[in-house]
Amino acid sequence: MPTISTGDKVLVSGANGFIAIWVVRRFLEKGYAVRGTVRSADKGKHLEEYFKSYGDKFEIVVVDDITKEGAFDEAVKGVDAIAHTASPFYLTAASVDELIGPAVNGTVSILKSAQKNGQGVKRVVVTSSCASVLTVGSDKVFNELDWNELAINEIKEQGDAAPGPSKYRASKTLAEKAAWEFYDQNKASLKWDLSVLNPPFVFGPAIHELKNLEALNTSSRQWYDAVLGHSQSEAFLKVQGSAYIDVRDVAEAHTLALEKEAAGGERIVISAGSYVWQDWLDAANSFSPSPIPSHPKLAVGYPGAGATAKPPVAYDTSKAARILDLNFRTKEEVTRDTLADFEARGW
Repeated sequence: MPTISTGDKVLVSGANGFIAIWVVRRFLEKGYAVRGTVRSADKGKHLEEYFKSYGDKFEIVVVDDITKEGAFDEAVKGVDAIAHTASPFYLTAASVDELIGPAVNGTVSILKSAQKNGQGVKRVVVTSSCASVLTVGSDKVFNELDWNELAINEIKEQGDAAPGPSKYRASKTLAEKAAWEFYDQNKASLKWDLSVLNPPFVFGPAIHELKNLEALNTSSRQWYDAVLGHSQSEAFLKVQGSAYIDVRDVAEAHTLALEKEAAGGERIVISAGSYVWQDWLDAANSFSPSPIPSHPKLAVGYPGAGATAKPPVAYDTSKAARILDLNFRTKEEVTRDTLADFEARGW
């Protein structure tokens, strides 16, 4: 399959999101044109202002309900590639359908529209998650062959009573499975191929619209509370954690997944590595001067404890290295730039 080249137009769904706006920015920086979808004109105002220097290289279209049949039929016309990032991420959903409906139906909807009206589309990249790869409680190194069947079984058995994180993980797993199922059933007649990216927890500075601290996205708020809070337990800091990637590296991965021919038909885990929360405290306290002087006494926790801690989860990222040749920002780089962002916002 041919891949995209500079000047081509990329459709980015959910363009006002934490990850998506960085995806838009990186495509524009590399010389592509971008059409971003948002759920309302109001949600597009910040994007229009932020990217106004790109002129007609950036445009907004409103797709008010991504789950509707044909929702993206007009949006896909005239684009050369699609980056589908729109999917809810929060861990407090009351009902299963609150997350699974938008995640699954939104993904299938955009693929159907690409099949129907995306005559120029060469590739679709879907933003999935390591939530669809890992099995909580399993002590192994996960890779692209792994699927989170546990979360799916949990919501089958428990329904709305299932824990919030399980609902989220199931939504990502079912959405990605639906994407591959659609692609496999139709690829003989499709003019485009599919690539899926699976990041773990995504941290880093925000450029999407944030009116206050309470509006911070889920992963960034967890990071803020862990690093700038002062009430974390020893077990939380020494034992709990996950794997991470900087949001800017996720954005770069999206451009590479559309540019590199070998990414077609591939599921790719993109992770910079594992962490326990103490690692982030150590990074925050390593700078002189501090990037966040308004917080003169950062929590110290148990310095160095991460060096001997058992990684909470581990991923094999050899495919990302081989296909994308992606370089990852360190914990120190993520921490410095995130704290500087919080300082600039007065948080």
